[in-house]
Amino acid sequence: MTEGVEVHQPQPNTTVTRSRASSLQAFENADTASCKSEEPDQEEEEEQSSSTLPEERHCSTGGQANAQLAPDGGWGWVVVAATILVLAMTLAFPSCIGIFYTELQSDFQASNTETSWVPAIMMAVLHACGPICSVLVERCGCRATIIIGGILSGLGMAASSFAQTMVELYITAGIITGMGFSLCFQPSITMVGHYFVRRRAFANALSSTGTALGLSILPLLANYLLRNFGWRGSFLVLGGVLLNCCVCGAVMRPLAAKPKMETRTKETDNHHLKTNCLSVHQGLKGRLRATLSTIMTFLRRHMAFDLLCSNPYFCAYALGVSWMMLGFVVPLVYLVPYATAYGMEQDQAALLMAILGLINIIVRPATALVFGLPRFRGSHNFAYLFAIAVVINGLSNCVCGIGTSFLVLLVYVILFGFSMSLVGSLLFTVLMDTVEMSRFPSALGLISIMESIMLLLGPPLAGILVDSTGQYIYVFFACSVTGSTAGLFIMLSFYWLDRRRDREQVKSSSAHQDPHSLKPSLKMTIDCEYSPVPLHSKNTRDTETDV
Repeated sequence: MTEGVEVHQPQPNTTVTRSRASSLQAFENADTASCKSEEPDQEEEEEQSSSTLPEERHCSTGGQANAQLAPDGGWGWVVVAATILVLAMTLAFPSCIGIFYTELQSDFQASNTETSWVPAIMMAVLHACGPICSVLVERCGCRATIIIGGILSGLGMAASSFAQTMVELYITAGIITGMGFSLCFQPSITMVGHYFVRRRAFANALSSTGTALGLSILPLLANYLLRNFGWRGSFLVLGGVLLNCCVCGAVMRPLAAKPKMETRTKETDNHHLKTNCLSVHQGLKGRLRATLSTIMTFLRRHMAFDLLCSNPYFCAYALGVSWMMLGFVVPLVYLVPYATAYGMEQDQAALLMAILGLINIIVRPATALVFGLPRFRGSHNFAYLFAIAVVINGLSNCVCGIGTSFLVLLVYVILFGFSMSLVGSLLFTVLMDTVEMSRFPSALGLISIMESIMLLLGPPLAGILVDSTGQYIYVFFACSVTGSTAGLFIMLSFYWLDRRRDREQVKSSSAHQDPHSLKPSLKMTIDCEYSPVPLHSKNTRDTETDV
């Protein structure tokens, strides 16, 4: 009720706000009181100047500043182009390991399970380093974080060419390279979200074409390098290619990052000062409370555990996406071994991967144009489109059970690539619509950790299934089950949450319109200020009491 008064009667509320600020000055230092007295005024200005876009209405102080400064074009298109290249060299890179799968297996005399740990660790670390990436972005900024990630990924891949055991390959190609990938792709996605608000769906879908570009080019490049230089020389050359992420990070120009960093620094200093004072006065118990408060603040800022309890949409989306990732990338790893195991040439198998990437290149820009139309802006239906695409992607794996000819696998690649394009185009857009933009980096970090667990388990479990049965087909059937059930879970969860929200809104509106209610709501009174019922004096007293 207080918010309604602040919108329609700004002058009285300014006085009340100042009186509240003056009362706080009696208990706190002058600097802390000045910082706290500015926050309500900033919130009032943001509420009065916010647009009708849902992303701008729900952003916090830092997020709202970025939303107001977002150019929705200009240098933002350069950022999108750099993000495309970063995603091509990071998210699509683990699919190249399938080209070297047979060579690694024969060179190290390893089983399917042991060999599958290489892409599994790489993809798991890529997603698990979300909190580390979030800390580096806060301390150093997106540009420096991407440059650091490019150096790590390049050095890790180059060092893996000298590996003599599978354990060394796990460390260099898996951990070091995967960490570099994480420090590259997450800040790139975050920068796109800060540069675009009105055209965010279009920008995200357009930037996701980088994964398609990598899927179409990297397998052919890896196959060419394997024929001419072997897997060790190929890894060395690919390490040099990954250093281009540093160039992409150099063009990530910060957008209103310094004021936000200064504000966070002041808030952190004040928080540490208060916790130190409490720990001095309260002894061991106070120090334990201060430590717990610091840990909870870190988890909330960088991992967003509180959103799992406070935001049911985010909870359902995180669980569904994590379960989807158990079998989402497994076909990319096992498609080439599956095709070559039944007599297909290595060049034809690599061509299937290139066709998969080509389909993504065609479909993702088309979806970007469609989702960028004005009728789709701010639409909540993106979640349902995403869920349908996940279901289709999961069911497409059943096509591999029909046969192993090039024509059958081509049909599978077309269906899988089309649905994969929709999933990749909407993955980050649905997340940005589900949480506030100011919480997006921490929410992405939490989902990345949840995904990393599934990505770490997916390929090794598939390798165990192949070693125990001797058939690759059961892997694709298992991926079909995980993908379809994940899509159905997201669809039904969002539908149930939407129905519950609609019922609550209907119930609240009917309560406001009830003529037998003892005290009409303030919003009802303001909307009916021309009503002939003489309740003006009573509502004025109620307003003063509520304030």
